[in-house]
Amino acid sequence: MNMDHFLKIRHTVDALFGKGVSKFLPKDIDIIFSKKTGRIRTVYHQKKLLFTLRIDGGLAITPYFAQLLLQSKKFKENCLEINNDAAPFVGEGRSVFCKHVIWCGKNIKIASDTPILFQNKVIAVGRAVLSAEMIVDFQRGVAVKVRDSLKSRTGEISL
Repeated sequence: MNMDHFLKIRHTVDALFGKGVSKFLPKDIDIIFSKKTGRIRTVYHQKKLLFTLRIDGGLAITPYFAQLLLQSKKFKENCLEINNDAAPFVGEGRSVFCKHVIWCGKNIKIASDTPILFQNKVIAVGRAVLSAEMIVDFQRGVAVKVRDSLKSRTGEISL
C-alpha cells in the first residue's frame, strides 16, 4: 500500500502542529527522496527549503516554512515571542532564555520544533529545552536552542 506523499506530509504537519494547519502548506512543492531508503528527505517550495523529515518522524522546519504556517491561528500555539533585548541575538542564531520570552504558545513541549517570533515575524526556529509551563514559570535558563535563524540563511538579518 503506497500512501500519497503529499497526503503523508499534510498528516505529519497536522499531527505535529495542530489539526487544519496543513491547509497552509503550498500545493506546488518539490519532494526529494533518499536514494538509499526511498523515504521523503526534504521538501522545497519555489527552490526554498521548507523542511527536512527527521528519522523519528518529526520535521525540522525552516523559518520560511514557519512564516507560511503562521497564517494559521492554531500554529501560533507552537511558537513563542521574545522581547526587543533578545531579538538581535536570537536572529544571529543564539539561544532563547526564559526571561526574554513575552508570550508562549501552549503546545510547546520539550524537544519540539519551536518557531521564535519577534513582532509577529519568525526570526528563528529551534528545539524547545523546556515545556510551555516551565518557560512561563522560570526566569532563568535556556528555553529554546536555536537551530536555524534568518542570519544563518542569508548572511544578514531581515527583520
